[in-house]
Amino acid sequence: MNRRCRLLFAALVLLCVAPRLVPAQQPFITDDADVTPRGKFHFEFSDEYDLLQRDAFPARRQNTASFELGYGLLNGVEISLEAPLVSIFNAPGTTPRRVTGIGDTNFAVKYNFRSEREGSRLPALTVSGNIEIPSGDVARSLGSGIADYSINGIAQKTLTKRTTWRGNAGVIFSGNTATGAVGIRARGTVFTGATSLVRRFNSRLQLGAELAGAATRNRDLGQEQLIFQVGGNYLVRENLTFDFGVLAGGFVASPRAGAQIGVSVDF
Repeated sequence: MNRRCRLLFAALVLLCVAPRLVPAQQPFITDDADVTPRGKFHFEFSDEYDLLQRDAFPARRQNTASFELGYGLLNGVEISLEAPLVSIFNAPGTTPRRVTGIGDTNFAVKYNFRSEREGSRLPALTVSGNIEIPSGDVARSLGSGIADYSINGIAQKTLTKRTTWRGNAGVIFSGNTATGAVGIRARGTVFTGATSLVRRFNSRLQLGAELAGAATRNRDLGQEQLIFQVGGNYLVRENLTFDFGVLAGGFVASPRAGAQIGVSVDF
């Protein structure tokens, strides 16, 4: 295993064991163990603007507006639907200069089978299954052209009254992590990991950081993904938060840098 693979492996191990801060799922890639209460809806919107790696040429920049709606189907069980609107901006002299359209659509089922208990050292535990259908236009690089099937394990632990750690570890059995020009495009088994730490500073503001990554089974160089992000949430009112984050990435499958804003609503 060469030096790049060793560094990526070490980073993924850190993802799964290092503590981090997170208030809710947005703006972080790391998922939380919480699910929408039975009979309730949860809506998330985020808009992320990325500067792409040079290897993505002629694509230079990408904007991804994501819409996700979750519903509490049963106690501890949530179903959700997510669809992105992707815009890819190409280099001058390239035709077309801009491509915009719907990306691949994701369906998910999330089951929280263990909640945190006072006096216990064990974290809350949740598992989710995802199917992403190829609804994006492959010819315009808006979709992967293949269905993705994945499973993700989620652990969440309250470290102090103000600090929460979350960790994810998952496998994409078939497909890839591509959204537009961002993500691993190689087909096959992909291992994913993420870890975050979030601290609540007052009744309205939470800030945190995360590290998230992915790698193919055959360690195909140039197809790894590693993203570091800092961000948080501001409680606008009881059921509404404003979410924000900035990120930096390594390897060709990650954006060089980016920023996102969004909102999360319970109703």
